[in-house]
Amino acid sequence: MSYDLFIEREVHAARHDLPGNMRQRIQRIINDLATSPRPPESEVMNAEGLNLRGDVELRRLRIERWRIIYAVCDIEQWVWILALRRRPPYNYKDIPELIARLRE
Repeated sequence: MSYDLFIEREVHAARHDLPGNMRQRIQRIINDLATSPRPPESEVMNAEGLNLRGDVELRRLRIERWRIIYAVCDIEQWVWILALRRRPPYNYKDIPELIARLRE
């Protein structure tokens, strides 16, 4: 089964600033999420109190020092890549803003 893949513009911009090998790796991982949105190394994020639809799951995927923050909806069959962040210093404080994009 294949999911529609939506990628925020800022993710495209952040990806272009990565070193070549990491840029290619992250591109491949993002593309793979369309067919396997819950790889074993991904984790469900706590979305309690964030006004997220019940059929949408918020997840993160760790690739070395980088995090891909994304949402999955099995009913509508989409994966939405919300952010690509470097950790540290990323601290997940912008999660409510990222989730707001799903309602736009």
